Amino acid sequence: MGKKAIRYAVVDAFAAEPFKGNPAAVCLLEEEGASAAVDDRWMQSVAAEFNLSETAFLARDSSGGAGAAPRFHLRWFTPVTEVDLCGHATLASAHFLFTTVLPEHGKLEFMTRSGILTAKKVPAPGSTGVPGEEQGKLFIELDFPMIGFLECNETPSILETLNGAPIVSVHKSATDGDLIVELSSGKEVVNILPSIDEIKNLACRGLIVTGPAPAGSGL
Repeated sequence: MGKKAIRYAVVDAFAAEPFKGNPAAVCLLEEEGASAAVDDRWMQSVAAEFNLSETAFLARDSSGGAGAAPRFHLRWFTPVTEVDLCGHATLASAHFLFTTVLPEHGKLEFMTRSGILTAKKVPAPGSTGVPGEEQGKLFIELDFPMIGFLECNETPSILETLNGAPIVSVHKSATDGDLIVELSSGKEVVNILPSIDEIKNLACRGLIVTGPAPAGSGL
């Protein structure tokens, strides 16, 4: 296999400063036809080398018409397998493209296993300014497919994880069985202490803990 022109970066998603948030690697295959020359085994090896929770691979798609938002093929790999959808690696990909590749554009589209996803620049929460960078920070809004959820009568045994917070409700994802635990406030979510042992013992693929954002936060 010949050489491949690849630009890459590690982006800290959901963070306002370096070395915070949720890191993801982003690899852009820039040469014409480079994505066709790169096989799944190679991408899996690269993801294992980065050894982050997710590595995203981008390849430009030229099928869009004049005036359409730039479109990219997007795939996500953990160190051991490819996944159908990943939020923070998509956000990292959008940030990489908006800041280093297509700074003049305000919207992007991603072709993925989960359909067409979009990312666009938006004003900062509570701001009346134009979308884009404000005070050196870029705010991005993602449009993802909606996944249904079901009522769940089970109360997960995660006392240590909840750190004393009472559970308001429990639901289950209709597609993959993830548990969605609602607390009474965003502050309680911030104060949880995830116990990996507790979470591993749950009869579900994953655990999501959520709660209402503070009033006036713009979220």
